[in-house]
Amino acid sequence: MSTRVHTGGSPGTTTRTSEQYCTFWVAGLFFGVAVDEVQEVLRLQPMTPVPRADRAVTGLINLRGQIVTAVDLRVRLGLPDRSGDELPMNVIVRSRGEVVSLLVDDIGDVIDTAGVDLQPAPTTMPRGVQDVVRGVRPLPESILLVLDADRAVDVATTPDNPGGTP
Repeated sequence: MSTRVHTGGSPGTTTRTSEQYCTFWVAGLFFGVAVDEVQEVLRLQPMTPVPRADRAVTGLINLRGQIVTAVDLRVRLGLPDRSGDELPMNVIVRSRGEVVSLLVDDIGDVIDTAGVDLQPAPTTMPRGVQDVVRGVRPLPESILLVLDADRAVDVATTPDNPGGTP
């Protein structure tokens, strides 16, 4: 459940929300996606490649009979590739009525950010990350990047594929 209260003012002001986030790491960055958008978290699953798909689309997985597209967040965000011995994990999210897997480096905990203001994303953040982050929540031990799952799975806007696939 989410309670949003706009603190007023012009764009760029903070918004106070009371939300829980499923957290994970990608290239050393600490992300969270709203718990109500997450279906489940899984270890790496066997994937079927998708010919001519954007490089961010790693493949398709069979999730108990449901075919799910897997999007590698490192590629999607324009971050360095994972080394060969690092196996990603799947965060299965619901986006626009579909189920999509986000490939991440490591899974964190579910955290509650009640009372923590959502701040605008810093302009010093890589552009690919800025494009998919709703904002940041400063926590005592880290900065949580609040991921917009809908924008994260939209591979048609990646730098490698500005116009979509043929």
